[in-house]
Amino acid sequence: MSGSKVVQPIRDKRQLRAVLHYLKERSERNYIMFLTGIYTAYRISDILRLRVEDVQGDYITIREEKRDKLNRTYIHPVLKKALRKYTKDRPGAEMLIKSREGDNRAISRQQAYRIIREACEACGIHEAGTHTMRKTFGYHHYESNKDIAMLQELLNHDDEAYTLRYIGINQDSRDDAIKSFDFF
Repeated sequence: MSGSKVVQPIRDKRQLRAVLHYLKERSERNYIMFLTGIYTAYRISDILRLRVEDVQGDYITIREEKRDKLNRTYIHPVLKKALRKYTKDRPGAEMLIKSREGDNRAISRQQAYRIIREACEACGIHEAGTHTMRKTFGYHHYESNKDIAMLQELLNHDDEAYTLRYIGINQDSRDDAIKSFDFF
């Protein structure tokens, strides 16, 4: 597996709060990007296409870039409050996660990756990337209610087994099996 990058969810809620705090202290834009990711389970490519007007109501409706599926997501009250503050007095056509360079462009996927990696590394999380947000949503959703069918639907996955692997539940089970095993 050399060369492959393993990306995990943030399982520990204290670490998750630490990442959010780290981002909020440094950049409201980056904080909003991460908060949007963990509350919507959107892929980074979909988050970066959002405009201010897309997050003004009770729902965000997108056509997923990767799967070309329509996805309508209720905006969680925590995210809604943060978005309301962040988008106040901003034009509707403005990119939500706007780059500081150029006119009205979003940051790049590479920049989003760097932002997330830096924040996670600073908080002691080493297997992070842009999918960390989506996997974190999935992991905590599953841990809260064990409803794999609903989670599969929310993530727009075709297979329950894939969903469990994706959010790291299979890895947790494997780790527990090794930890609890003893010859003596």
